[in-house]
Amino acid sequence: MNAPAPTPPSDRTPGFFDFGRTLRLRRALQIVWRGSRGFTLAGIALSVIQGILPLLSLYLLKMVVDSVSSGLALPAAQKTAALGRSGLWIALLAGVSLLNVVFHLVSTYVRDAQSQSITDYVHNLIHAKSVAVDLAYYEDPRYYDTLHRAQQEAPYRPAMIVSDLLKMTQSAISLAAVTVILVSVHWAIAVVLVLASIPGFAIKVRYSGRWNRRLRRRSAPERLALYLHQVLTGDQYAKEVRLFELGEDFRARYAGIRAQLREEQLTFSRRRSRAELAAQAVSILAVIGALAFTARSAILGAITIGSLVMYFQAFQRSQGFIQDFLGGLAGLYDDSLFLGYFDEFMELRPAISDPPSPRTVPAALSQGIAFEDVTFRYPGAERQALNGVSLTLLPGTVTALVGHNGSGKTTLVKLLCRLYDPESGRVRLDGADYKDYRPADLRRLFGVVPQDASRFYLTVAENIGLSALGSAPDPARVERAARQAGAEAFIHRLPQGYDSVLGKLFEKGEDLSVGEWQKIALARAFYRDAPIIVLDEPTSAMDAEAEAEVFDAFKELIAGRTALLISHRFSTVRGADVIHVLDAGKVVESGDHAALMALGGIYARMFTLQAGHYR
Repeated sequence: MNAPAPTPPSDRTPGFFDFGRTLRLRRALQIVWRGSRGFTLAGIALSVIQGILPLLSLYLLKMVVDSVSSGLALPAAQKTAALGRSGLWIALLAGVSLLNVVFHLVSTYVRDAQSQSITDYVHNLIHAKSVAVDLAYYEDPRYYDTLHRAQQEAPYRPAMIVSDLLKMTQSAISLAAVTVILVSVHWAIAVVLVLASIPGFAIKVRYSGRWNRRLRRRSAPERLALYLHQVLTGDQYAKEVRLFELGEDFRARYAGIRAQLREEQLTFSRRRSRAELAAQAVSILAVIGALAFTARSAILGAITIGSLVMYFQAFQRSQGFIQDFLGGLAGLYDDSLFLGYFDEFMELRPAISDPPSPRTVPAALSQGIAFEDVTFRYPGAERQALNGVSLTLLPGTVTALVGHNGSGKTTLVKLLCRLYDPESGRVRLDGADYKDYRPADLRRLFGVVPQDASRFYLTVAENIGLSALGSAPDPARVERAARQAGAEAFIHRLPQGYDSVLGKLFEKGEDLSVGEWQKIALARAFYRDAPIIVLDEPTSAMDAEAEAEVFDAFKELIAGRTALLISHRFSTVRGADVIHVLDAGKVVESGDHAALMALGGIYARMFTLQAGHYR
């Protein structure tokens, strides 16, 4: 059974009344708390302190202005004492201002440390989920869109949610005290200033929802642009790009996609900027109106000059506090929309999972592995990759698969290692259904060299030892595996031998030929020391001499073990105990070399055709 596809995204833009439903505060706080407990507690304490200090600065500024104002009217003999009082208030104001700077710098450091910790934590969750999901997900473009959105936004969004929460906490504390000052002037001023901030809040929420929908639509073209960038800059494509003069064409494609994405974003930004300008104009008019009211009171003698300065500062700061509070609330909404991408990715569930009561995998096979009428098709594919396949890998025997490209040989290997489950039929291990075992336990039975073996840009020793990370590294075992794979000679020619870094991705890396990379992959499979060896075209890039050396070692290695061999070179498969010929996903012929040649079917025709090239 194939893994379920990611849920298709909705194109509906969340509206204002979706605000409460959309917030994922509990989820965000859970991520933040698990990712950075200490820095989160420190951030809360700093927010409280930073919420109080600005109000203290306001009061001290008022006292400075009032002390200077009153000192102007005093006789010369009393001005010295007035200067002392003013100096004291100024010193206190300077001290509080310095404290504000110190706490701001500390808060910046804490936020940065918290953000780094949470980002690493979320990346770890993404990596764990990427490894856990079925291979079938990697056959579905929607999975890559979901992964792209999760990787693009989720790592920093939880930290932004906490930052918005702390900003709201700090602003609420400051706003509560400022409100007392505003009400002392006139209750209507407080109401007007709050109402004037609402348009800006509504605009932020509205455009966050719109951008959320745009981002979903942008996932596929953004991934295409990223792919084209990799084609233009990566070593994997460098030769073909130059040989076939693909550079200008791929550059033009990349530029076209980026131009479209850029224009969409700029259009969106222009519209949002116009809306925000209108909202800011309303806010400025409210502050100026409040200033006019208090200026009139000062002229009429109802308040002091210091009070006028304090009130004006309070008007300005109240707008800042209100905007910070509502902006933080809108930011929570915005961040929660994007955090939904992370949840969408984390909610993916593998179809291949552990059974409730798993059987113990046998240490040695007694009956072997049997495919019983197995049918399979890849996600989204029309044709079946395997169609009613039945065959058995008997213990201690060598089984070979041959057939044209696309006949289902590699697909059968994937089901053998339970990277997929059959669409119908079943696979049995010693008579028990594969689904009765833990997938990880099953996979430990196999030492596999896949057709497209990965190139790990690590040291030679690390490359070989990757297949058995659960045990301590064994240099002697690494060297033995390299010798069995025919890799020992070229490894000794490398500058650092087994400590040489492979590939040109990192400094002092040593690149290998395709055939040499295949030998490293073979050594990795041999190092695992598994009871079942699977070789899928393991020597396709090797010369005849190297291939012969590998298979001489292979014969010794598989003594007493079960082996499955896939190869287009009939000279390597003719010695197998049983050979299965696949055609269009079906087993059409089975037997040893002599029986199949006597049959005069597909195998005999292919063998004769290939042998003719060597006459």
